[in-house]
Amino acid sequence: MTILAPWPGDLPLRRLFLKDMLVDAQIGIFPHEQGVTQRVRINVSFGVSEERDLVEGADELSRTVSYEDAVLIVRKLATAQHTKLVETLAERIAIEILKDRRVCVVRVSVEKLDIFSDLDSVGVEIERWSAEQIPGMVCL
Repeated sequence: MTILAPWPGDLPLRRLFLKDMLVDAQIGIFPHEQGVTQRVRINVSFGVSEERDLVEGADELSRTVSYEDAVLIVRKLATAQHTKLVETLAERIAIEILKDRRVCVVRVSVEKLDIFSDLDSVGVEIERWSAEQIPGMVCL
């Protein structure tokens, strides 16, 4: 579930996403969360620039971003080390996804699933733009 407003309509972006990825992550600040894993749900949505008048582009991977690369980034960051905050994990994921110069904007949500018995999840959603993004211009 995305709570943030839609991306600006003036930028021609293709939206790619990883939906409801379940990972056993080492995450949390409390003593009972140390040395164990917890189920987290991670969603990543990223905008890749494209031409506004493009009807059908070349059927080639070079014009987009590999989903597999994004999945591997998320898995590695969620499991490589203990992270205290879901906010930190979301920021790390956003930073890594934005290293691909074709990505202009990324949204990441990280949810802890088994925290409260009367809630589906708790978590955070962030949005980050490429440092090279200038209003009215498209990322390269």
